[in-house]
Amino acid sequence: MTSFRYLAPATRADATAALAAPGAAPLGGGTDLLVTIKERIAAPTELVDLRRLPGARDITVRDDGGIRIGSAARIADLAAHPAINVNFAALAQAAASVGTPALRNMGTIGGNLGQRIRCWYFRRDLPCWKHGGAECLAWKGENQYHAIFGRGPCHAVHPSDPAIALTALEATVEIAGANGATRTITMAELYDGAANNRDGETTLADGEMIAAIELPAESAGGTQYYEKVMQRGAWDFALTSLAAVRRTDGNVRLVLGGVAAAPYRVNESIEEDVASGGLDGDSIDALAERALYDAEPLSQNGYKVWQAAALLRRAMTTLGTARA
Repeated sequence: MTSFRYLAPATRADATAALAAPGAAPLGGGTDLLVTIKERIAAPTELVDLRRLPGARDITVRDDGGIRIGSAARIADLAAHPAINVNFAALAQAAASVGTPALRNMGTIGGNLGQRIRCWYFRRDLPCWKHGGAECLAWKGENQYHAIFGRGPCHAVHPSDPAIALTALEATVEIAGANGATRTITMAELYDGAANNRDGETTLADGEMIAAIELPAESAGGTQYYEKVMQRGAWDFALTSLAAVRRTDGNVRLVLGGVAAAPYRVNESIEEDVASGGLDGDSIDALAERALYDAEPLSQNGYKVWQAAALLRRAMTTLGTARA
């Protein structure tokens, strides 16, 4: 394993300064980072521990009902938090579905959002596109767990469960950078261009870190849930998943996981049709088919289209009859 220096900065300014150095990498729970080092995907010379920064582990309920989550909050804490369970159930359920109890108690939300793809070509240090190769090896190879949306060049899916729920809940991400600079972006902006980025799956620049996630009060309550289809009954990544939300103002959001390089939000016009209610079975079937119109399954993952359609039909039935 590569040798590295461990740093535990006490302030955000020290952390971002350390992360700006060549070879530096952020450390949360380390459940994915240390594996990528072992697999020779990453070779950091410095690990910058973000867990001791002020507020990094805090989960704070704001006066308006929104919630601020520090980037070093553990996945298990999100799954067990009373206010998240009551008002942001989709996130609690997504967090509870992550990995094993041990991984949930070690892993942080920031690390989970920033974890690397689980494609076996990439993880086995083969010359795939993200390893500097000419093309995605899964495109013509073993691709049963890969994307059905997007044309690459990488066809891997993002493995995060909470990212799907956070997208449906319209969460924003606070990014901290050098010299005290901060910016706030959407989940879609965090993963913009994930399939086209050789070096990672997020838009974080050198010296930047996820500082916190903000859940807006407008997304609290209503009808919401997270559903995950796995090859095994537990402790597995999603084949397909869905976060479904009908807010108290009646707005609907449907976000699929396991189907693209980033959380995949269903077309807004379809969400609006679901929000209008009064849908019969034929209308629901037609909407689910329309939602997957742009899917381009690879040679071995066409089953994901059927799984996603089933998830969408259930969600449309549930949300279409729910009261705002």
